[in-house]
Amino acid sequence: MKIRTVGYWAATGLAAFAFAVGGVFDLVGGADVVAGMAHLGYPLYFARLLGAWKVLGALAIVAPGFPRLKEWAYAGMVFDLTGAAVSHAASGDGPPQVLTPLVVLAIVIASYVLRPDSRRVPASKGASLPASAPRQSADMLAV
Repeated sequence: MKIRTVGYWAATGLAAFAFAVGGVFDLVGGADVVAGMAHLGYPLYFARLLGAWKVLGALAIVAPGFPRLKEWAYAGMVFDLTGAAVSHAASGDGPPQVLTPLVVLAIVIASYVLRPDSRRVPASKGASLPASAPRQSADMLAV
């Protein structure tokens, strides 16, 4: 097995596990989640919303097929983790609370970068103009 494939599945497994477990904790809304959301200044219903998205994102990145859905799941993970780091920093938390989501973010990025072609959105065939296509200058666009 190629080292890239092993790296992809290791990173994807860790990312999916982190999001699935975190999502279930958010959905259950235990004492730690309630206290954490209050500390960060978020309402408790926000934890349940994030929890549902986390579980769905974890499922999306490990499921076969659905490359566009995977793109959205990875984007959501980036939003969640950067938001968590900023929220902890803004709340006056120390480096461990700020850096933990950034470490998970590095794992998510590794999963995204190492994913095989079968898990990528195919390149659009009409994404760029052919070399022979006429180009409009700025003064041609002015009215």
